[in-house]
Amino acid sequence: MSMIIDSILTCPNCNHKFQEQMPENTYQSSFRCPECKEVIKTKKGECCVYCSYGDYPCPQAQIIGSSCCSPD
Repeated sequence: MSMIIDSILTCPNCNHKFQEQMPENTYQSSFRCPECKEVIKTKKGECCVYCSYGDYPCPQAQIIGSSCCSPD
């Protein structure tokens, strides 16, 4: 199975959906919604915004086969 590097994020504030390319070697802990301009942070207990708000988990989570990974 190939790694998915694009994810559609859904803003929890305004429900706007937009596609982003996920970084392959780092965790992204926040994003600014292009629609409402709100800065959205990772949900507690999750490693990044893609695991929290994306339609696909981040590349690190895909590698370990988990829905969420730990940055430790």
